[in-house]
Amino acid sequence: MQAIPHRILMLAPTSFFLDYGCHVRILEEARALVERGQQVRIVTYYLGRDWPGLDIARSAPTPWHSDYEVGSSPHKIAFDVLLGWKALGEVLRWRPHLIHGHLHEGALIGRVLASVGRVPLVFDFQGSLTAEMVDHGFVQPDSQAHYWWRRLEERIVEMPDAIVASTIHGTELLARSFGRTEGVHALPDSVNLDYFCRDCLTPEERAAWRRELGIPPERQVVVYLGLLADYQGIPQLLEAAARLRAREYPVSFLVMGFPGEDRYRQRAYALGLTPADIVFTGKIPYEDAPRYLALGDLAVAPKISATEGSGKILNYMAMGLPVVAYDTSVSREYLGSLGVYAAPLGDVPALAQALAFLIRNPAAAMLLGEQGRERARKHFSWERTGRKLMRIYQQLWDRTSRRRA
Repeated sequence: MQAIPHRILMLAPTSFFLDYGCHVRILEEARALVERGQQVRIVTYYLGRDWPGLDIARSAPTPWHSDYEVGSSPHKIAFDVLLGWKALGEVLRWRPHLIHGHLHEGALIGRVLASVGRVPLVFDFQGSLTAEMVDHGFVQPDSQAHYWWRRLEERIVEMPDAIVASTIHGTELLARSFGRTEGVHALPDSVNLDYFCRDCLTPEERAAWRRELGIPPERQVVVYLGLLADYQGIPQLLEAAARLRAREYPVSFLVMGFPGEDRYRQRAYALGLTPADIVFTGKIPYEDAPRYLALGDLAVAPKISATEGSGKILNYMAMGLPVVAYDTSVSREYLGSLGVYAAPLGDVPALAQALAFLIRNPAAAMLLGEQGRERARKHFSWERTGRKLMRIYQQLWDRTSRRRA
């Protein structure tokens, strides 16, 4: 039986859609809700690309620089003001039944809009704001800036009627660090197993594409797909790759993502890696991700942030790829006992050793990949996520109806 249609306004304070991370979560949550009969409108920045079947409303560009690509800078304040103004117009015209704010800015803007529309607010929590600012080097842990950002984050966490966290670790963090337990729900990142599957390439296509990329046929291929940044562990990955090739392991690395691919390519070559040892593809459209991942024999998720989600692991699991990751709570939440873990966090020899284990043991690697796909099927489907999100919404709508009555 299809759910009663409601109007859900999603706030996405980013240039949706781009091919990574939180954008995938926004996309798949919206699609899961639409498939369940809901009307979803996503209000986002003016840059980004549209997605077929989604209702996307974009804010006005900044008047002083219409093609400025948003990042972590003071310009983002202007982007958020313009986003809030656009969203306010949508609230007054469209009259949504619920505001769903992604990230901390979405929750902050959403609180104002929810008060105007007298509707519930859901905060999509994907990691601690201040912890991520420290991880990315934007603030120092003992600075005045950190103190005030932390106070703001504490206030934002108090605002929403409900919080959905992208990991169980996130719910524990909210309780432990912010004292918020009421109305907090684990809503883990998920994956579409019909979309991410190894059958998207035939063996002949796979071999031919590897040749085109310059990968020697006798080598195993380690794939990485995600943002290229130091906090994602890319420097550690390059050093581990150099260690393995120096020891003549039959392996090549396919590193897919952006930005900074030229900088990391030069760094890899300086470590002694060759174009046959490591291939950088640049940005990969989300629609093409399964075909590129199908080129791999194993996958790596070397993120050194212990606070953020790592949705790429689920894509790897759905593709039947065994996964090497640093030993964090988030990695274990996805992989359980099926991951090959490197510890301590950020240790290059440990990462190289974990990769070497899978390269030396292809039969064990294949079994881990098969079991990982089955784990993803049981626990991390977007259809299941959509059902749970609808139950959370319904609780809030019922509570709002009782209050009004």
